[in-house]
Amino acid sequence: MFPAALLTLLLIFSITGSPAKAGSSPITVPLTRLHFSNSTNNFLLERDRARVMALRDSSMRRQINVPLTYDYYAIYLLAVGIGNPPTTYNLVLDSGSANTWVRASKYVETGTSFYTGQPVEVTYKFASISGTEYLDYVTVGPGLTAIMQSIGVADKIAGFHNFDGLIGIGPVSLTVGSLQDLPEPIPTVTDSLFGQGTISENVVGIFLQPHVSAPLETTEQITFGGTDPTKYNGKIVFAPAVIGNARDFWGVGSGILYGNRVILRSTAGVVDCGGTLIKIATDAYQKYRSATGARYDPATGLLTMPEDNYGSLENLDFYIGDQTYRLTPNAQIWPRSLNIKIGGQQGSIYLVIGDNGAYNGQIDFSLGYVFMQRFYVAYDAANSRVGFATTKFTYATTN
Repeated sequence: MFPAALLTLLLIFSITGSPAKAGSSPITVPLTRLHFSNSTNNFLLERDRARVMALRDSSMRRQINVPLTYDYYAIYLLAVGIGNPPTTYNLVLDSGSANTWVRASKYVETGTSFYTGQPVEVTYKFASISGTEYLDYVTVGPGLTAIMQSIGVADKIAGFHNFDGLIGIGPVSLTVGSLQDLPEPIPTVTDSLFGQGTISENVVGIFLQPHVSAPLETTEQITFGGTDPTKYNGKIVFAPAVIGNARDFWGVGSGILYGNRVILRSTAGVVDCGGTLIKIATDAYQKYRSATGARYDPATGLLTMPEDNYGSLENLDFYIGDQTYRLTPNAQIWPRSLNIKIGGQQGSIYLVIGDNGAYNGQIDFSLGYVFMQRFYVAYDAANSRVGFATTKFTYATTN
């Protein structure tokens, strides 16, 4: 920005006043889970597979982010206030991208809205947005306001449902190239909260839970500035940082065992709240399919087995760092009460382990929200690492 423009902006914010600081304690805010129904065969697996392919494509990783595609079964929304006084927008929460944007048709300018004139463009695997950059107040919860936060106000949008916009919580490097005249990364909302002293740690904690037919037992939530110890057992254990493409996202290293069979030796993958399933490399998937005796179901794109065979399923263990994270048989199946939603049949078992569409490579697995519904997850931007802890739902039998 030119100095004169910066001075004008600082004057605007000094006149409107500064938001209250939250102090050093982490602050937790609720998430809203939004469900979709299946409209085409294989929609769940194919969209998830395409997401992993985008993550794995190192030649495009600086230009292509990988947000939730518009017809996933479920997404998570965060109520975000922009401006002063704030207008509330329901933004898609995504860990595979890092820009924050809202639809131009819904954006309400206030005294804190500063038009920079910078063209902004973000290209996703199956979608894109373009528009203009604004700097504004962005409030993600009580006492959690980032000032002079860069946002995209998008007047051209392709590939999304009529959401208000998206808030990316991925690594900041994913923002490179989204502003035409700025080759450097653009601070994410979490980066700004940390840099402005509103939170004491550049950490985001996420608590999800498996589907239940009754209303959710507890609130699914995101915590800025740390984690919420009331939602997990013991302590968060952080995995060592990884190398390769997975490092550009929220990457971890893991080996995978089904029962006592090694189906994937230690390799790199990602922990992705924007994906649904657990996708593993094709050769590992083939071993898993053979070991479980499941067959491919063309209607859903998932592996299936008769309900009578459910008792034969064994544990699926992920060895991340020096810890073992176990998916019980129940954690490996799609919620049976939702079979019809994905084009399945009542009385059948569908497995949430899918083929990522490639043999061993740079990103060999992706742990979507069906994994995160069993374990508390912390994204630590300061140290480029991911942490895990068990929760009351790790061994639940809700599915």
